[in-house]
Amino acid sequence: MGTRIADSVRERIEQMIVTGEFADGERLDEVKLAEQFGVSRTPLREAFQALAASGLLTLEARRGAFIRHPGFVELVEMFEVMAEIEAMCGFRAARHITSQQIADINLTIEACERAIQQGDSDEYYRENEKFHHLIYEASSNRFLAREAARLHKRLKPYRRMQLRVTGRMPQSMKEHRAIFAALQRSDSKATATALRLHVAIQGEKFNDLMANFQQLAAVRTG
Repeated sequence: MGTRIADSVRERIEQMIVTGEFADGERLDEVKLAEQFGVSRTPLREAFQALAASGLLTLEARRGAFIRHPGFVELVEMFEVMAEIEAMCGFRAARHITSQQIADINLTIEACERAIQQGDSDEYYRENEKFHHLIYEASSNRFLAREAARLHKRLKPYRRMQLRVTGRMPQSMKEHRAIFAALQRSDSKATATALRLHVAIQGEKFNDLMANFQQLAAVRTG
């Protein structure tokens, strides 16, 4: 129960950070946030630890938690690396994936489709996250899977933000199907290419992310 509360608090603070409700370098007020969310300071501190691990907060002994916004260039660079890591996972997964893992991935695709029908971007992201983590596991390289999961966690709030752009969920779903079809064929090159294109920040996704950052910058300076 405590973990679920901490996760809920983390998601709410994460969204507040990404949407510009806190300025870069701002110190978070534990007492105020605990009152705002109706929780004790224990799950709040657990949420702070998780946000610090993902790079959105800096924790300083005896001083508290401070907001850290990545620069736009840094964020794009992280997405570039994420795209290559996911491509590597997909390449290996196509060669090592089991029938059970194929079945599990198919369940996430079905759940994502239901989330689209319901217009629920949060539920879509949760199932989307399972989809990617199953591919990491199917790569049969534990170090690679851990590194992929670590960077995925770091980029989570921004990947979630992308799904709120009109039309992005159906496009993401189309990309998932292409990745899944390549996995089913055991086509390692096609799987790698489909995952790279799915994650990379380019074209319309680049423009959408840039627009979001410009809006956030206007909010912070306005």
